[in-house]
Amino acid sequence: MSAQAVPVHSRDHAAAHGHSDYNRWAATMRLGLWLFFVSDAFVFGALLVTRFYLLGLHRPHLEQWLGLIVTSVLLVSSFFMNRAEVQISAGNRKGFLTNTLITMALGITFLVGVVGVEWQQAPFGPGDAAQGAVFYMMTGMHALHVLTGVIFLLIVYLKGRKGLYTAERHWGVEAAAIYWHFVDLVWVFFYPALYLIGTVIE
Repeated sequence: MSAQAVPVHSRDHAAAHGHSDYNRWAATMRLGLWLFFVSDAFVFGALLVTRFYLLGLHRPHLEQWLGLIVTSVLLVSSFFMNRAEVQISAGNRKGFLTNTLITMALGITFLVGVVGVEWQQAPFGPGDAAQGAVFYMMTGMHALHVLTGVIFLLIVYLKGRKGLYTAERHWGVEAAAIYWHFVDLVWVFFYPALYLIGTVIE
C-alpha cells in the first residue's frame, strides 16, 4: 500500500504513538539527569564544608572586581541558555543557535577569567596552606564542570545546525540547559564562600 493510501487516522495514530514513546524516553533520561545532579551536589557540598572547616571565618586574598565580573558573566549566560531553550521550543532554530553560541562564549569567558587570570594573579599556589588547597580545588572542580558544559553545548549546537531538534523533540537542548543552570547555581554558593564571607587571610 502506498503512503498516499494509508488512512489519515492511521498516520495520526502512528505519530501519536511515536510521540508517546519519545515522552517516556525523555522522562527516563530526565530522571537519570536529576539523579546525577543529586550525586554531584554531594561533591560540591563537601567542598563547601571543607572550605569552612579549614578556613573558618577567613577567606583567601582574591581580586574582588574579578570575582564580581566572572560571576556576572556566568549569571548572564544562564539567561541566554534559557532563551536558547525557549527559542527551540517555539520552533525558532536560528534564535536557538544564536543564543547557544552566546552562552558558549560567556562560558569560555568565565573560564578565562577564573583559570586564565585569577589562578595567575592569586598570591598563593595550590600547595600554599589550606587557602591554596581550598581555592584551587573549589574553582578547579567548578571550572571542569563549566568546560564540560561548553563541550555539551557545542555538541547540541552542531546537532541543532543539522536540524535534529524540533519544537516537540529537543531533549538534548533541555538537558544542556538544566546542566548549565545547575553549574551556575553551584557558583552562586561558591562565589560568596570564596570572595565575600570572612576576613582576608594575610
